[in-house]
Amino acid sequence: MPHHRRLPPPKAHWALLATLLFAVTVLLGLTALVGGRFAADGTHTTEGGAAVPAAVRDGGPIIDPRGAEPVTSRLRPKTVALTFDDGPDPEWTPRILDVLARHGIHATFFVTGGQVTRHPGLTADIVHRGHELGNHTATHTDLGAAGDVRAQIELRATDLAIAGAAGTGTSLVRPPYSSTADAVDDAGWRAASRLGGEGRLIVLSELDSRDWQRPGVDAISAAITPRTDDGAVVLLHDAGGDRSETLAALDRVIPELKAKGWRFDTVSGAAGLSGTTAGVDGLTRFGGWLLIAAVQTGEALSTALGWLLVAASVLALLRTVLVLVTTAIHVRRGRTAPSRPPVREPVTVIVPAYNEAAGIEATIRSILASDHHPTWVIVVDDGSTDGTADVVERLALRRVTLIRQRNAGKPAALNTGLAAARTELVVMVDGDTVLEPGTVGAVIQPFADPSVGAVSGNAKVANRGGLLGRWQHIEYVIGFNLDRRMYDVGECMPTVPGAVGAFRRSAVLALGGVPEDTLAEDTDLTMALERDGWRVVYEQEARAWTEAPATLGQLWKQRYRWCYGTLQAIWKHRGAVVAKGAAGRLGRRGIPYLLLFQVALPVLGPFVDVAALFGVLTGDWKTALLYWSVFLLLQLVPGVIAFRLDRESLRPLLFLPLQQFVYRQLMYLVVIQSVMTALAGARLPWHKLDRLGQSAPPRSLVDAE
Repeated sequence: MPHHRRLPPPKAHWALLATLLFAVTVLLGLTALVGGRFAADGTHTTEGGAAVPAAVRDGGPIIDPRGAEPVTSRLRPKTVALTFDDGPDPEWTPRILDVLARHGIHATFFVTGGQVTRHPGLTADIVHRGHELGNHTATHTDLGAAGDVRAQIELRATDLAIAGAAGTGTSLVRPPYSSTADAVDDAGWRAASRLGGEGRLIVLSELDSRDWQRPGVDAISAAITPRTDDGAVVLLHDAGGDRSETLAALDRVIPELKAKGWRFDTVSGAAGLSGTTAGVDGLTRFGGWLLIAAVQTGEALSTALGWLLVAASVLALLRTVLVLVTTAIHVRRGRTAPSRPPVREPVTVIVPAYNEAAGIEATIRSILASDHHPTWVIVVDDGSTDGTADVVERLALRRVTLIRQRNAGKPAALNTGLAAARTELVVMVDGDTVLEPGTVGAVIQPFADPSVGAVSGNAKVANRGGLLGRWQHIEYVIGFNLDRRMYDVGECMPTVPGAVGAFRRSAVLALGGVPEDTLAEDTDLTMALERDGWRVVYEQEARAWTEAPATLGQLWKQRYRWCYGTLQAIWKHRGAVVAKGAAGRLGRRGIPYLLLFQVALPVLGPFVDVAALFGVLTGDWKTALLYWSVFLLLQLVPGVIAFRLDRESLRPLLFLPLQQFVYRQLMYLVVIQSVMTALAGARLPWHKLDRLGQSAPPRSLVDAE
């Protein structure tokens, strides 16, 4: 990633992200509300019928509740109105239409809004073939149990979908789960009264095929054949399951009844009703088109997010297996590695310091308390304004050199320290870090292998008392004890942390020193060493206790810089993808892993969370809980192993479930901010954190002086 002039980080992407999330939320909401799947007709709870007028209970199947008193209608004698519920269905509706066309008759199709939005062309075909449409709610909701608002949404959404698909409107409604007039209960009548207030007609049935039970062709044929010459509204289905028996029954009954002088017509035609169908204006039809497009887009998005969730689960599983296998290999190698003569060379510890007055003394004293001798300390004060250099001067300790310079940034301070060092092995330590006595000696032992150019130490969170500290503690333990072992085995270590890392001075100077053109100089330097042919390894016993951000704001600043700097380093070293040797291993193992698990998946995180939330809100909470449990398990198992390897108490892992809320969202928002900043070509400032001097080691250190 080329060096850019400093531009302010972009802000518009937050509005874009909020807009996208809002759009996704609306689309998923419409899909759940209008395009929701439903079960086929069946039994449902009924109430008594004391409030149902006798005119309705004893009347015909067509109820007009629009006036002061309800009016019912029957069909003309020897007239059948075939009605089909729950469609349109892409498999069975066309076949039923073909049967009706073959026999030259028309019928009424009570469609659901959800099915209309999925198959608008098929809905239009029903009308074009001369059939009649009726409203069967959007999601097959029981109107008797639904509230006023839900009932209006169900019916009006279906009206709008029909208008968009077929350019027509209808006043006919068949309430789901309804049957004959004498079966109307009090809840059903309350719903019918509401429908009458909206100018709608209710169409029940007189002969129920019960084809949803698939009782056989004979049973369906008998059920839809009138016993008298009275006209009849026949209830059938063109969706909700296998309708081959329905087709066969129609082919049998229609010719038989025609031979006996029966005629077939739509509900309106058979009852002599007028005005049940009307055209719609252009604005209404356009609104219908928008609804159909929104629901179809929402369903496509829901499907995509579902596959994304599956893919994320698979990747999480593969990642867990990978880190566990490579951890086992790393542990076994450590036990069986051939012994080498211990490295006893003198070491210089370089401490770049900018406004580190709160903790610099503890850092220096912990270095001088090292078991490894001789150990020299170079503190490079990078233009501090809080008296950091004065604190170092007042200590007046042997083997400590203080260099003052104007503020030029951490990489420049490290280069100043490298130039002043006189030892081949150097350890770089942040000014907020406290080392254990054995850290310096442990971190240089891998240099017994002449192919090793750098060693990553084991950074640990010191201020882990609060919830934020515990979350970071969990992240550090798992990241260092599993991820770095994996990188070590794969010979593709992307970063030697600034908190504690050892280097061959000559190797770093051969590269021109510590790079100063990225914000992640540690990652940049590590990748540069590997591209130059050096091995970079991990040493667990080289523990360093660092002060983690104590507030969410400070954490945001730190991770924003880390992530943005990592993207810079990846771009800068993108040529490693096609390189050979150590550089190729970095380019084809380490960099893809970083991009996939630390960039790509976090960017998609907000949309996955929205999908999971809607899964809970729309009743699919069991699936959402299952995925959440799987993800938690895939973090918990490695977490237990990592904590055991680091000889840490498992108690902090009790806070791992809470890490999925707030902390995880903060981390993926950081990635999004970093990606957008990088794409905008902006350059960030260093984002110096406020130090509180909380890098206390686990036990007292003895002053070597």
